[in-house]
Amino acid sequence: MKGCLLLPLLLLGTVSALYLEKDASHMGSPQTPADLSQDLEGSGGQEGELALSGEVLDSGGEQAEDAHDDYEGDSDPDDLDEDVQCPKEEETVQLPGSPECKSCRYTMVRTPRRFKNAQRVCRRCYRGNLASIHSSSVNCLIHRLCVTINQAQVWIGGQLRCGRFIWTDGSCWNFTYWAAGQPTCGRGRCVALCTRGGRWRRAPCKRRLPFICSR
Repeated sequence: MKGCLLLPLLLLGTVSALYLEKDASHMGSPQTPADLSQDLEGSGGQEGELALSGEVLDSGGEQAEDAHDDYEGDSDPDDLDEDVQCPKEEETVQLPGSPECKSCRYTMVRTPRRFKNAQRVCRRCYRGNLASIHSSSVNCLIHRLCVTINQAQVWIGGQLRCGRFIWTDGSCWNFTYWAAGQPTCGRGRCVALCTRGGRWRRAPCKRRLPFICSR
């Protein structure tokens, strides 16, 4: 009689153990590629949207490199370095305003300077700022001015601060004309315009380049 009772109990224990083993193996199974792709879907934003809003995602290596970038903000309009030497007339090229801003005036300074010093020259000598660009027509106008010099890039007034691009004159960041892969894959916290094609690239602020002032 006891043997008859033990047999069903043994069978019940074996079945339960099989179910527990099956559940454990299911819980520890790796995700399939389909599961992974579903988890990652929608995790990143559009690069174009980030660029237009002025936001940029910095990599760790980029932050380390930019830590040696010597740009210091010139947020105070009265900080007009007394040692700044204004360019001679033969060092500059003048450009009248665009149809959308007839009162604007642009000056290209051929003598290369670091971004910070270029901004100071624009302030002290022309009572303006490094140029901000808000439309393709202005970008084209400035680009035509830049192709007259034998330089690959010139400074414009864009700079990266706290993960966002801003203009030195405080105007709205509402237009971009980045080169391929920029600004996400770029290096440096200042913005230069390429004389070949007119596209923008990030560059280390301590680089010496010609520059465009606007007033």
